[in-house]
Amino acid sequence: MAHIIVVGNEKGGSGKSTTSMHVATALARLGFRVGALDLDLRQKSFARYIENRVAYLERAGLALACPEYRDLPEVTQDQLQVGENLYDRRLSDAVTELESISDFIVIDCPGSHTRLSQVAHSLADTLITPLNDSFVDFDLLARSDSETGKVLGPSIYAEMVWNARQLRAQAGLKPIDWIVLRNRLGAQAMHNKKKVGTALEDLSRRIGFRVAPGFAERVIFRELFPRGLTVLDLRDTGVDQLNLSNVAARQEVRDLMTELKLPKVQVDF
Repeated sequence: MAHIIVVGNEKGGSGKSTTSMHVATALARLGFRVGALDLDLRQKSFARYIENRVAYLERAGLALACPEYRDLPEVTQDQLQVGENLYDRRLSDAVTELESISDFIVIDCPGSHTRLSQVAHSLADTLITPLNDSFVDFDLLARSDSETGKVLGPSIYAEMVWNARQLRAQAGLKPIDWIVLRNRLGAQAMHNKKKVGTALEDLSRRIGFRVAPGFAERVIFRELFPRGLTVLDLRDTGVDQLNLSNVAARQEVRDLMTELKLPKVQVDF
């Protein structure tokens, strides 16, 4: 069985597609067979990222590791069983197809609540939730007191993850390993940064996730998208000297892959 990694957050702009691409490509570079699905059927940023990579590697004559992307297969109504949901069937068929050729499957979810996203979360062995380091994004996970910052209770996205965990438990599957990434962390130890960190640590103990540092706000992550590259590919594309920001970005990817603690993965890049 392939290990399924779901990257989810019901808020856009948190870095889901960048995270998905760097995790998928890192695993492929480590020699694993990696399948990829994009459940944002409108924007398809993850799918476009991989398309850009395939096109660039062909133009440049490079043979770099690449995830194996699949669109969700089309399913007609007459193929459905009585009471079967169309989107459930499309996702199930896509995962079944990729499982036979993959060690890992990385699934990028849309920045909204959809049926596909809901089902994908219940399939996750590992769930990665990128979160911009602010209380605006924190509100997706939990309600907090506006004066003290104290956590009052779980919010909409945390409740969806809880429901996914319940479905897995009922099916006899192992629990989801949930990691919340603090993306776009500021370099300075600002008061708000400290308050968000304290609130996340408090919440992590209450609803069961691990907190990990994610990716800082760096121009390099935006610049690489048109060529479908990641910071791990820079030396392979003719960049002999990495600047300090690039080196730091590469270390962030290394730290993330180490923190995920995926089965059989030894981070050596």
